[in-house]
Amino acid sequence: MNIAVLSGKGGTGKTTVSTNLALALKANYIDCDVEEPNGFLFLKPKVVKEDRVMVEYPVMDDNKCNNCGECVTVCEFNALAKVNEDIILFQKLCHGCGTCQIVCPNNAITYEKREIGKIESGKARNINCSRGILNISEPMAVPVIRELLKSLLYNNLIDCPPGTSCNVVNALKYADGAILVTEPSEFGLHDLKMAVELVKMYDIPFGIVINKDDGEDNIVKKYCIEQRIPLIGTIPYSKETAVFYSKGEVLYDDLHHKAFFDNLSEQAKVVLSWS
Repeated sequence: MNIAVLSGKGGTGKTTVSTNLALALKANYIDCDVEEPNGFLFLKPKVVKEDRVMVEYPVMDDNKCNNCGECVTVCEFNALAKVNEDIILFQKLCHGCGTCQIVCPNNAITYEKREIGKIESGKARNINCSRGILNISEPMAVPVIRELLKSLLYNNLIDCPPGTSCNVVNALKYADGAILVTEPSEFGLHDLKMAVELVKMYDIPFGIVINKDDGEDNIVKKYCIEQRIPLIGTIPYSKETAVFYSKGEVLYDDLHHKAFFDNLSEQAKVVLSWS
């Protein structure tokens, strides 16, 4: 089973839950937050494999191109523009769809490849770990996420990007169940609702984990009751947890925190029908 861990907003503790639950479930850890992949800071795997992620982009043959502008007209991503008598390519906007090459009446367009990121794989604590890393200044994370997940098997914990953008959607496609991590605040609840609608759209079984829980009947708990959403568990708000996290230490190594994540893993198996 593949479980996606996501959040409506950043800073809820999604990676904390992902890394520690991966250890509790003995599941492979996949970090899809390719713009800021922090999971390896905690699990510290030994990287044994590194692969480049390449994307295609069009190249104009000036000897064949008559600047007719057909390629500019059909480009849905505004990666091409006609300026005076020149065709200009905005390389990082190109999605490599190939439409410009198809419509070119003079066969003036070919495609080449360039690197936008990489995939790192290794092992830590008897679980396989992999992550995607998007190169600095690159705007499109989806090709890296797709490459990271294309050979995905089962028993994986997928640490999704924050938010509910297309980056999250592309990671969620591979999930059989989802855990939504939130915090008991108005902002947290607002973005949690968007994440709930997203997983409902894909008809994926899901439950909620509240991080930094205040121990009270807060607004998130009330929301779960009202919407009949399973509350998988809570992680108490404490200075001790913050100290462990700030040092880059795995909470699961601490007996007090281990009990929380063992309980979360058992509840998640029930809610998500883990197999």
